[in-house]
Amino acid sequence: MNRLNLRRAAALAAGALIGLAGVATIASPAMAHHPEPSGSYCAAADGKVTVNWSVISSETDISGHITKLESTVPGAITGDLAVGAELKKASEGPLTGTQTYTFDGPVPELKLTVAAHWERGDKTYDGERTVVATPSRECGPANPPSPTPTVPSPSATPEPTKSPEVTPSPSMPGPSGPPSTPAEPEEPVFQLEQTCDKMTFIVENPAKGIPFTATMTTEKGVTKKLVSQPGKTTSVSFDAYKGLKVTVKYDVAEESETIPYTQPKDCSGQGGGLPVTGPAAGAIAGSAAVLLAAGAVLFVIARRRRVRFTA
Repeated sequence: MNRLNLRRAAALAAGALIGLAGVATIASPAMAHHPEPSGSYCAAADGKVTVNWSVISSETDISGHITKLESTVPGAITGDLAVGAELKKASEGPLTGTQTYTFDGPVPELKLTVAAHWERGDKTYDGERTVVATPSRECGPANPPSPTPTVPSPSATPEPTKSPEVTPSPSMPGPSGPPSTPAEPEEPVFQLEQTCDKMTFIVENPAKGIPFTATMTTEKGVTKKLVSQPGKTTSVSFDAYKGLKVTVKYDVAEESETIPYTQPKDCSGQGGGLPVTGPAAGAIAGSAAVLLAAGAVLFVIARRRRVRFTA
């Protein structure tokens, strides 16, 4: 499986849905295959942080499996949450894992990125999401010792001192707290759907996203554009055939990414490509993971204005 190690993502999607000929818009809930991660942590006074992660499937009728698991917390994740683990139906409960690490200073933002892969007959689905762990409680002593009250001597009781009254004036500034921090854009969901005759790129843009445009070009020179906007699910489809490769170029990045078409194993010779004698699920998920990584690039470049890919 091709894997790309990418930095943290921080921005996404807006603009109007614009497409060339053949661009399709898909907003069906059935296409929203994705993992649903969550996390919480407690921090002790000595800096030791315990993080509890949980990942449940968006699907209620089929199982998938985890294809990527990246945490900003140093150290391994213990528990049943791991790459390759079966992500069962939503009704069968989540996968869980724990991480423990001692930080020297303030606890930074703790994030987990999860990607998963599903197969439905002659279609494959891949989804990816990132979650930020929220503080749950302090891990210090439950009952700290109470200070011993001091009783002043009657002869040493001071007379109360009356503070001078201050009348505020229009020019006198009032109390002010620290400047507010702008909220970060919500994470999008990037998906790649491959059928026997179609290769479809899908982006679910959250309501609090920022705009981006993707230009997609095949190895034969056929070009289509996808412009996404907050709260919208947009997609671009290409007719599938053996050797199809689509190069994705974002308007805010200098680099591009090429994603090859992989025919699902249940096509039995149907569709635009030649018959395939059973490619491994890992190979299908691998090409899809390339799309997810390419989409995640958008977040990085929106903040740092540059992209670095590593195989």
